Amino acid sequence: MPDETETSAPSRTVIDEAPRKRGARTKRAAKPVAPSSFRLGYLLHDVSRMRRTLFDQYMKPLGITRSQWWVLAFISRKDGLPQTQLANELDVGKVAVGALIDRLESSGFVVRQADPVDRRVKRVYVTKQAKGFLEKLRKETDKFNAKIVNGIDRKQLEAASDALLAMKHNLLAMSDGTLPKGEEEEEEQTQRTKTRKRRRAA
Repeated sequence: MPDETETSAPSRTVIDEAPRKRGARTKRAAKPVAPSSFRLGYLLHDVSRMRRTLFDQYMKPLGITRSQWWVLAFISRKDGLPQTQLANELDVGKVAVGALIDRLESSGFVVRQADPVDRRVKRVYVTKQAKGFLEKLRKETDKFNAKIVNGIDRKQLEAASDALLAMKHNLLAMSDGTLPKGEEEEEEQTQRTKTRKRRRAA
């Protein structure tokens, strides 16, 4: 899982020099210039970093990390994918995905099985143990997210979500204009969830 790192740019200082008068000192007024985009970028990075760190701490008693939970949840939605295709879908290196699946398999959450047609291909399936565990994880994740947005109005959250989604599309347009594999389904799921919530609120 790629982790983007962004730091806020230092604020520039503009020096205004008043006309010099004989026998008088030059007065200088410092005016800091800090574009709001720098602050926004810092906040986006900082909130994401803090959420990742605290989520790992929150899930530690359950014996699973954020990365493992992310992969396990994805496998549960696309059960039986070949391991190589799983790496492509998640946009993660094959070695990294393999290590995560090793840990999930040793915990009894997934199993690898040879493809019936091509024995060289290993498909990954969730176990019965994982299905019950996933439901518990989803409930704990909902509790965690509820704490993050505590005290924030629903309309503010929806506006923030819409703004971030627009920024995401702008960034994609700056690259190749297409969604990476794995993010298409995530975005569709986000839109479906938002639609259901708006219907319930109506």
